[in-house]
Amino acid sequence: MDKRYAQVVVDVPTKQTNRPYTYEIPAELKDDVQAGMRVLVAFGHRSVLGYVVRVDVDRPADIEADQMKDILTVLDSKPVLSAELLELASEMAQKNFSFWVAFLALMLPAALKASYRKKLTAKPTLSDEDRVTYLEGQQERLVKTKDFSAKEWRAVLKLRQEGKLLVENQIEDKVRVKTELAYKVPADEAVLAEAAEKLGKGAKVQQTILAFAKEHLSQTFSKRDWVAQVDVSAAALNTAVEKGILEKTAVEVKRRPDVAGDGSIDTVKVLNDEQQAAYESITAAIEDNQDKTFLLEGITGSGKTEVYLQAAQSAINQGKQVLFLVPEIALTPQMQKRVEDRFGDKTALLHSGLSAGERYDEWRRIKEGKVQVVIGARSAVFAPLKNLGLIIVDEEHESSYSQSENPHYSAKEVALWRSRYHQAPVVLGSATPSLESRARAQKGVYDLLTLSKRANPTAKLPEVDIVDMRIAIQDRGDTNFSTEMLDKLKAHLKRGEQAVLMLNRRGFSSFVMCRDCGFVPRDPNCNLAMTLHMDTRTLKCHYCDYQTAIPRICPSCGSNRIRYYGTGTEKVEEELKELLPDYPVIRLDQDTTRKKGAMAKALRAFGKKEAQILLGTQMVAKGLDFPDVTLVGVLNADTGLGLPDFRASEKTFQLLTQVAGRAGRAAQQGEVVIQTFNPDHYALTFAKHHDYEGFYRQEMSIRHAAEFPPYYYAIQIQCAHPDENAVALQTAKIAAWLRKQLPEDVLVLGPSPKAIAKLKGKYYFQMLLKMKNENEADAVLTDLVQRSQNAEKDLQLEVRRNPVSFM
Repeated sequence: MDKRYAQVVVDVPTKQTNRPYTYEIPAELKDDVQAGMRVLVAFGHRSVLGYVVRVDVDRPADIEADQMKDILTVLDSKPVLSAELLELASEMAQKNFSFWVAFLALMLPAALKASYRKKLTAKPTLSDEDRVTYLEGQQERLVKTKDFSAKEWRAVLKLRQEGKLLVENQIEDKVRVKTELAYKVPADEAVLAEAAEKLGKGAKVQQTILAFAKEHLSQTFSKRDWVAQVDVSAAALNTAVEKGILEKTAVEVKRRPDVAGDGSIDTVKVLNDEQQAAYESITAAIEDNQDKTFLLEGITGSGKTEVYLQAAQSAINQGKQVLFLVPEIALTPQMQKRVEDRFGDKTALLHSGLSAGERYDEWRRIKEGKVQVVIGARSAVFAPLKNLGLIIVDEEHESSYSQSENPHYSAKEVALWRSRYHQAPVVLGSATPSLESRARAQKGVYDLLTLSKRANPTAKLPEVDIVDMRIAIQDRGDTNFSTEMLDKLKAHLKRGEQAVLMLNRRGFSSFVMCRDCGFVPRDPNCNLAMTLHMDTRTLKCHYCDYQTAIPRICPSCGSNRIRYYGTGTEKVEEELKELLPDYPVIRLDQDTTRKKGAMAKALRAFGKKEAQILLGTQMVAKGLDFPDVTLVGVLNADTGLGLPDFRASEKTFQLLTQVAGRAGRAAQQGEVVIQTFNPDHYALTFAKHHDYEGFYRQEMSIRHAAEFPPYYYAIQIQCAHPDENAVALQTAKIAAWLRKQLPEDVLVLGPSPKAIAKLKGKYYFQMLLKMKNENEADAVLTDLVQRSQNAEKDLQLEVRRNPVSFM
């Protein structure tokens, strides 16, 4: 018989290999091995987990047939990864300078990253010697894969083939399938007839159970269903088992996350002209199986969600599935509610806030094809959907769509890849699109759809008032609340309305700002805010490594009130209690939302008006839709502007526009107060007038002059080491090597310490590459990553394509 071979990507965490290895498929597994399954293979002197990526491949020419290692066992009864996801994992690994196996593992729920054991049971013919060697002299033994060498596993499988040893898979999942008690009706009517003869005439309850059983041969119902349908007690069901009418069994219960919906139906709304035009463009692409990318640019409250939902319904009507991505699902329970109210049980939820069991069961519901809409955060982009007809990326500008830890990837890029694979459209939606997306729409790469007015005809965009805190602190001293902010808060609260207050507390970075004129020191090369380093008492640029002393006198106005800037939500909450003791505050930040469901619970309480003030970090800027919120206050607009990031102005404008959009979404006119030490900064003045187009033109001209994205592609190279001198030296050597290897038109900035120079006992340095051609440096960087595998063990190197943050 011809030998069969399979290619397997092995999971070797010490030095992950980034290519498939060829293994022989043993005769006893010939019908069991398929691409997309997890297997156990010998690698070196141990057994490891592997993923089958191809079957029926040729044996490598440089290995003799008798030297081939074989697959030891198969861990799945069906493939857990489709051909699409196998191909996607390979391409994403190459594009993101990462490892194939890292992406394969990322696509599966934690339950499938389990520990595997085998139960070995001796048969009568097993020799005493083998019983001692493999079963420690016992009748049966539970063993882990690492308990035996590859050679020993071969001997075990040989004993199984000879009929001397029974080998059974025991998968110790991190989560188990959840079951509940059930009762099964026998398949044979004769069994029921025999039981009926033995029943006395007075056994009325048993007669009722028997009558129901005769109509449902072979069927199984949970205890709850029996009690509900036949109206009998649990004791009566147990008696029916004793009398042979029923058999006890267990049925699986799929764990479902808490449904955000309250059972109400989300009614389909009539679209206005702009919404209708956007809907028709998207549905035409769904019907024609076109992999078009639409940028739906709609002001806050313009009804983007209704366009998404009606387009999703159109895809479902054609028998297709919908993938709906939101930036952070824990922060948008209202969006989850709308999707579930519209599509009910055909919705699955995937995000990191679920328990391992819930995530595993939701993943299996999707894989089994029982789902039409998947809503989730970044990692949901890998959901095992087989018939995608539409992909929606809401708030497409959000940086949380990019994964910063290894393996790095952008969910938007994955969505575009899957769109091409399934010939399905993608809708990128935002009130403030990223400059990269907007520039692509400008060039016609994306189709631009615009919603310029609020969906509710009575709702107007709120009035925005910018307060100069330089004057406010002269009047009221060092406070978080200007007189204007306090007066407006009191007026709105007195009328029974609600207010959202945002403290912009992004990142760990410290910066310096003049409290009199708002001046923030910038470096002369990159024109970016510099980071404060108290240890060396210097200001540094984390792009080009320019540094200077911390100024004692403001170079702009001559004031000596130049200070480190920052405050926290707890401090603001205390100040609010003193200033407005009659109004309770709901606080939303990382500390108060750590517990599962805490965010949704707090928002429900705010929705019920248990408090009139909602105070939070950026999480209050996104997706909230409360009709009674008529005032939004931004306590410190400058924090984002002071960050050492070329996207600082863009992120600040987006955040201010988003949070302003929380006000006046119903009939009442909304107001927004933005407190700042830089009232004339263009990001603030354009946000005041809700003028995205003006901001886009201004920011693009600045990016063009500074040679930053979207005019150039950017790649960040980050090195980490416990010894600061070692990482500085190694990064300098890498930079010198890169300058020799890369084409002349690729700019290499740095190396320099990162903005957060030390974290968890390691020092971080970075370099930035800028280039016109996206893939110009790929070959050199792939070579660099491969070489880094042989570097000293404490040096870590990561390469990130188009990073969203340089913090």
